Amino acid sequence: MIFNPQIGIPATYMRGGTSKGVFFKLDDLPEDAQVAGTARDNLLLRVIGSPDPYGKQTDGMGGATSSTSKTVLLSKSTKTEHDVDYLFGQVAIDKAFVDWSGNCGNLTAAVGSFAISNGLVDNSRIPDNGVAVVRIWQANINKTIIAHVPMVNGLVQETGDFELDGVTFPAAEVKVEFVNPVDGDEAMFPTGNLVDELAVPGVGTFKATMINAGIPTIFIEAKALGYQGSELQEAINSDESALAKFETIRAYGALMMGLIHSIDQARERQHTPKVAFVAPSSAYQTSSGKSITGNDIDLSVRAMSMGKLHHAMMGTAAVAIGTAGAIPGTLVNLAAGGGDKDSIIFGHPSGTLKVGAEAKFNEGAWSVDKVSMSRSARKLMKGEVYIPADSY
Repeated sequence: MIFNPQIGIPATYMRGGTSKGVFFKLDDLPEDAQVAGTARDNLLLRVIGSPDPYGKQTDGMGGATSSTSKTVLLSKSTKTEHDVDYLFGQVAIDKAFVDWSGNCGNLTAAVGSFAISNGLVDNSRIPDNGVAVVRIWQANINKTIIAHVPMVNGLVQETGDFELDGVTFPAAEVKVEFVNPVDGDEAMFPTGNLVDELAVPGVGTFKATMINAGIPTIFIEAKALGYQGSELQEAINSDESALAKFETIRAYGALMMGLIHSIDQARERQHTPKVAFVAPSSAYQTSSGKSITGNDIDLSVRAMSMGKLHHAMMGTAAVAIGTAGAIPGTLVNLAAGGGDKDSIIFGHPSGTLKVGAEAKFNEGAWSVDKVSMSRSARKLMKGEVYIPADSY
């Protein structure tokens, strides 16, 4: 019996922040996968190695975690005053599903580097030495992101001494700014409240801050869930009942936020919203054994991603944390001590992260102009990724 051969597709494997993903130029994909639809989804599933009932993604590029089961499609921007269009696909591990409902803030740090190195940014905007300001149109959420990419002798500088908790080796610092992360026609707080009572049948009723900034996120107090806020991955991810509880909370929160119209739809929207729990600052040991003192941070935050506790923090969730932290009265702000804040340092399972936000209250509503943080990025491999020709 004769089988169809494999096909090679130009691709780059990159780390951005605390995530990894397979990056493509949109016009390098087979023609039928250059448009949204089944062919594109099937191709990306096969590239990553999903669906995998073993949960390992052994036959693909995925790393069997939400942080490493990611794909990025980039093209010259169709938007004025922008350089590159960025489309992110979160690939499920054990299901035949690609979620296009949100952004990946961590991989955003690698978008500018890839765009420059692959000719997607006009040469007139790239200094030989200094910092290239790459204007990114995030096509999943229709938002502008600015990446400040260091350049040396006409090449992207990827090595350096900037240390990012959750990443083993230092690299060059990439400053990322999320501009107006809340849609103008959407409320930052979908319910109109800074804190709601979220009733979850069979689980309980919780105080919750539900915010749409960076990515829709539901914040709950750690103590209400029976946690300290200093938990590491194994404390949550090894507890099937806890995972089921978080997923139920996520589903009912999505319903209350208006993201879905029935509980059943939550299964089709795994990437959003996120669920996070917060606690006042306290000492703990990170997953690498590093000691964090209560004076190192303003608060602790733990976040769920694709059904598991994240090993560090999603970049988009950090936008939500920074925004909520800047607004007096939210659960995030209260856990950080309350009051006016333009930046906070929060603890996560791998360490700490500082995020700044410019929030203001006008005409009875909160808005945020910009949220900023520093990440790093590095090219890991470039060449062709192979999939069977009949797999998409």
